[in-house]
Amino acid sequence: MAGVSRLQYHSEIRLIRVMCSGRVDLEFVLRAFAKGQDSVFIGGCKLNECNYVTHGNYDALANTYLSQMILKQIGLNPQRLSIEFMSGGDGPILAEVINRFTEQTKALGPLGVAEGIDRETLRFKLDAARKLVPYLKLVERERLRAPVRTEEGFRQFYTSDEVVRLFNDLFEEKLAVSQIISLLDRGPLSTAEISQTLKLNPSAVSRHMNSSSRQGLVKYDTDHNRYRLA
Repeated sequence: MAGVSRLQYHSEIRLIRVMCSGRVDLEFVLRAFAKGQDSVFIGGCKLNECNYVTHGNYDALANTYLSQMILKQIGLNPQRLSIEFMSGGDGPILAEVINRFTEQTKALGPLGVAEGIDRETLRFKLDAARKLVPYLKLVERERLRAPVRTEEGFRQFYTSDEVVRLFNDLFEEKLAVSQIISLLDRGPLSTAEISQTLKLNPSAVSRHMNSSSRQGLVKYDTDHNRYRLA
């Protein structure tokens, strides 16, 4: 059994069928939220009972932990994403899990609104995060892959202070720069305007702009006191 259900606030459930939960990419999850879904549920086969030698349900579990960390960085409640493992004969259990998750989604409220993030800011954050998926996949392979393939091993690894701190260090600046680049694609802006639009600290914006300037991503227009894309 494998699939993704995307729950809207009025409890409509849409199902996407895939051959293996391991094919539920980070991009799938972020795209669902970018399209306005309030929560995402991933269902996969029981761990260690995979029909494929790849045991892709562990990849789905890893992507869930990483996606939850991304949501937290964006300012969204990570409980909006959940994963459960069960067999194809667990229909009653699946129904119970879906009903419980639907009620939880109702309690969380509409995406972004409940977290105090306006629609435009949330769109920028999600679009910026989606652009970082290739980078995150590379980082996951090199630095964020759990050493032991057990459910408890994954939980201990991805919730450890060390891994959470590493993820934040690797992702926070990349996310901010990605948001800024997307914003500057609309036209030149000052540090204050970028800070106000993206709700970022002005000193942090200045630091990101200096770094981006050194990388040749942006240039400072001294005539108009604005940053623009290089």
